[in-house]
Amino acid sequence: MDTPVELGEFLRTRRARLQPEDVGLVSYGARRRVPGLRREELAQLAGVSAAYYTRLEQGQSSNASEAVLDALARALRLSDDEHAHLRNLARPSRSKRRPPERPDCARTGTRQLIAAMDAVPAIVLDRRSDVLAWNTLGHALIAGHLDPTSPDRPEDRPNLQRLLFLDPHTRELYPHWGEEARRAVSSLRLAAGRNADDRRLAELSGELLMKSPEFAALWSRHPVRNCTSGTKSFHHPLVGTMELAFETLHTADESGHWVLMYSAERGSPAEAGLRLLKEVSVGSCGAAAPEPGYSRSPRTA
Repeated sequence: MDTPVELGEFLRTRRARLQPEDVGLVSYGARRRVPGLRREELAQLAGVSAAYYTRLEQGQSSNASEAVLDALARALRLSDDEHAHLRNLARPSRSKRRPPERPDCARTGTRQLIAAMDAVPAIVLDRRSDVLAWNTLGHALIAGHLDPTSPDRPEDRPNLQRLLFLDPHTRELYPHWGEEARRAVSSLRLAAGRNADDRRLAELSGELLMKSPEFAALWSRHPVRNCTSGTKSFHHPLVGTMELAFETLHTADESGHWVLMYSAERGSPAEAGLRLLKEVSVGSCGAAAPEPGYSRSPRTA
């Protein structure tokens, strides 16, 4: 990822969403050639020179101090997630040359943990949202049309971002697909900012930019949000509509692995749906007939 370019794009998108009256400036009704604040106005609010801010936005300055970044964050009214993203872009880590990458895999203990959670859909992911492991219910919930053993083969390993934007079955799974897409791109933006030297992460975003106009439109807005919990709506082809809560847990090591888990409110229709899905998924392949358009045949993405 070209961090100077990304920094400039991020600053421009955030500058464009603020109007002079939003920050107490007087515009005197003059017609403005650009949306939002001018560079000079933002520089004034942040207490830096217009020339310095212009160099920063154009990627010509790589030594912005913490004080300047904090001042810009206040002037742009950034959220905590956006503020952290600004720091990542402006001051990327200077890591040593990475050794050749080896295929990633979930730890044995993590696999055992999610396998023991047989009533909770659980998926182990890396920082690129590649699926490293899932338990039976996790596979049945988000990708029952894929080979359940695919996470064990790096060349076939599913990726949640790629599935969301390029796989028609996954699109049908989310009745509010646009909301899910915005959430996904926001998380991917954060991951890209934190791991600017991750070649495979850059390749993933590049692939989605080329193959999905919807991804490209969202990516250009530079959304940033750390989505660690919340609710999601599903329209599952086997058990129908469910409203599930999700939580994420990050491992304590430096692997970047995290576990995505879903749950239903006790006594709710969604809880009954998960119980039914568990019965279907742990039974034989012929225990329930898939709905039209939903195939149990192994596929990879």
